[in-house]
Amino acid sequence: MSFRSSLSKKIKSFEKVFDVYNNIYISRSAILNNFDLFTQLSPGGFVIPVLKSNAYGHGLEQITEILKARRFPYIAVDGYFEGLKIHEISQQPVLVMGAIKNSNYANIKPRGYAFVVHDIDSIKAIGQTKKTFLVHIDLETGMGRHGVRIDKLDSLLNEIKKYKNISVEGVMTHLADADNPKSVKHVNLQTSRFDIGVKMIIDAGFSPKYIHIAQSAGSVKVKSKYANTLRIGIALYGITPLEKSDNLANKLQNLQPALKLTSTIDKVLEINCGESVSYGCTFIAKRSSRIGILPSGYYEGIPRALSNVGQVKWRNKYLPITGRVCMNHTMIDITNCNAKKNDEVVVISNDARDQLSLNNICLKYNLFNYELLVGLNQNIRRTIVE
Repeated sequence: MSFRSSLSKKIKSFEKVFDVYNNIYISRSAILNNFDLFTQLSPGGFVIPVLKSNAYGHGLEQITEILKARRFPYIAVDGYFEGLKIHEISQQPVLVMGAIKNSNYANIKPRGYAFVVHDIDSIKAIGQTKKTFLVHIDLETGMGRHGVRIDKLDSLLNEIKKYKNISVEGVMTHLADADNPKSVKHVNLQTSRFDIGVKMIIDAGFSPKYIHIAQSAGSVKVKSKYANTLRIGIALYGITPLEKSDNLANKLQNLQPALKLTSTIDKVLEINCGESVSYGCTFIAKRSSRIGILPSGYYEGIPRALSNVGQVKWRNKYLPITGRVCMNHTMIDITNCNAKKNDEVVVISNDARDQLSLNNICLKYNLFNYELLVGLNQNIRRTIVE
C-alpha cells in the first residue's frame, strides 16, 4: 500500500467519527434515473458515464458506488490516477480520455483500461511496451483540440498495424457546438467528418465495438451512420446543457439534479444600525440585525460573485447573503426569521424548480454551471442518499 493510499484511508476513518458543518448529498435515484434515460436514447444502447473532475464535483467514489447498479462499457475519466481510485471501489473498466506523457505508458498496467489515442507518437510508445492495450481513436472533426485529422488518419492506422499488442476497440470525437440552441450546422459537419473517419477505420480492417460522438448536449442531436454509444457527462448528474429555447430541450426534461449542498450556522452575530459585515465594508446594516455565519466560502465553492446578492434557504425562507463571501465564511441576514446556531441551510438545491437549483443560480448570476460544480471542494463530505 502506498503512503498516499494509507494516509487516505486513515483520513476517511477519522471522518466517520467527526461531525461536519458542510455537506453534499448525492441522490442515488437521481443518478440512476438519468443514466436510464440515456440508455433509452442511445442508438446502440451503450452509455459511457463520464466521471472526470471528481465526477463533475459530485464525488468520484460516490458516483462509482452508485453506478455499480448498472452495466455499461466503461467509466470515462481524464487521467489514469482517477482510474486507480475507481478500481479501489469497483472493477468496472475505465476509459482514460486525457493526455498521457508517452514515457508513462511503460509504467501503466493496462488491464481493465482503454486509452484514447490521437497521434503516432502515442501509438509508438504504447506499441513498444509489449503490453496489450485497448485504444479508442480520437478523430479531430471540428473541435480544434485533440484528435487525429481525417487527412492524417491513414498514417495513424498504418502505425497501429505494426503492433500486435494494440487493439482498436473504439472510435470517438467531441462536439464543439452541440449546445447551440439556434443551429445544428456544426454538429452535422462534425458528424459527417466522423462518419467518413469511422468508415476509413473499418475499411482498413479494424472492428471498433464502441463508436461515440455525442456527449450530453449532442445526445438528442446527432444522426450518425455508425455511432452506437453515448458519452454522458453533465447530464448524468441531472443538469441539462440545453437552453430552454432549444427545440430539443424537452427531450431532457426528465433529468433529475443529484446534488444538494448545505451548510450550518455556526454563530449568530447581533449588530447595530450602521455597522458593517465582512471585507470592504460593502454591507452596512440599515437597522439592528442578526447575522448568521456559515463556515463555508469560496474555498468550499460558494462563488464570490454571490456577495451581497445571493441567497441561501432556511426551511422554506430565502435569506440574503450579506457582505463579501470570504475564503471560508459566508454571512447571511437572519433578522426576519428564527434561525439559530446549528441550523442547516441549503446553498444549492437538488430541486430543479427551486430558486437555488444549480441552473437557476447560474442563470441569475451569470455563472457557468460546470465551473461551479467542479469548484465544490473535494474535502466537503459527500453522502449518498436515496
